[in-house]
Amino acid sequence: MRGKTWDIFCHVVDNFGDVGVCWRMARQLAAEHALSVQLWVDDQFSLGRLCPEINVLVDDQVCQGVRVRHWVNPFPEVEVADVVIEAFACELPASYLVAMAAVTPGPVWINLEYLSAEDWVGRCHGLASPHPRLGLTKHFFFPGFTATSGGLLREANLIEHRDAFQTAAPATTWRALGLSPPEPGESTVSLFCYENPALPELLAGWTMNSTPLRCVVPAGIGLTQVAQILGNSPLEVGTELKRGNLTVCALPFLSQEQYDRLLWSCDLNFVRGEDSFVRAQLAARPMVWHIYPQDDGSHIAKLEAFLDRYVAKLPPPASVACGDLWMAWNRGDGAEMAAAWPEFGRSQVAMRAHAWSWSERLCKHADLTRQLVLFCETLL
Repeated sequence: MRGKTWDIFCHVVDNFGDVGVCWRMARQLAAEHALSVQLWVDDQFSLGRLCPEINVLVDDQVCQGVRVRHWVNPFPEVEVADVVIEAFACELPASYLVAMAAVTPGPVWINLEYLSAEDWVGRCHGLASPHPRLGLTKHFFFPGFTATSGGLLREANLIEHRDAFQTAAPATTWRALGLSPPEPGESTVSLFCYENPALPELLAGWTMNSTPLRCVVPAGIGLTQVAQILGNSPLEVGTELKRGNLTVCALPFLSQEQYDRLLWSCDLNFVRGEDSFVRAQLAARPMVWHIYPQDDGSHIAKLEAFLDRYVAKLPPPASVACGDLWMAWNRGDGAEMAAAWPEFGRSQVAMRAHAWSWSERLCKHADLTRQLVLFCETLL
């Protein structure tokens, strides 16, 4: 039966977002749609950070129902899948592309694009692009926030698991991370970010917060910068530092499952890139997004497009406070960040209610893998 074998190609650039999206998608396609999925990834070490079950020294292995293969050069001679996913314009191996052209009928070829809230996404979603020489056609599949897009990655049972966890089990996350549950009146913030010039002012504001604030920081760029700012470099995993009303807790790098539970447990989540950005929205908690910075500044237009949608139903002044802080954070402007945090902090009650309703609205659209499978079925 055609359509049962899928190959996903992922090229890791310099962060975990690309491989994080591909790994979630591959697992969901296998588990929920009974597909035979191969994930070709050129950096197994990055995947191994997200999924400790992966043996980074093995080039061909099966993990959580997905065959994981090391994308090497020269590329091996393999059978072409029924559906081929080129994640984020990573460019397929030349030999595999030639093999695709030799198959009759040819495979479905999808370019999975980056997530964007910009208006043009709905117009471009699903468009075809014929190859100039090989007689193949590539289709563009855009994740997004509207019914005219491809939707967001969301497992079938995710919201059920989230709700049950938030009702009964947040304390288990803190204990599993070697931390005591928050004290009464203590707010919790997770911090996952790129290096940011505004971080010193944010930490300074938290030290003078009106109530105790616990900031948990997984290992990575953000933790390195926090340690430098606080004068405790390096900050070892498991260390806690207290500055005024701020307590910083250094965490290990977390698997995707652990990170999801952390997002569900915190009062506010600072996230970055694409994968954690989507998971923070589905966590139904207030959040701050650090978008991947582009040298030409094009990321700001992308950020503004999402903000326009996200704050549209937030009551003022919460919508203003959210926009001000997000823009200060993404511009790396410390003075703006210091000025924006107090009002943002005072708006958390409204933002928490909004985060819940925003997640509910997102879940009214079919999830990305379901839409992708249905889209490919029309092309087979």
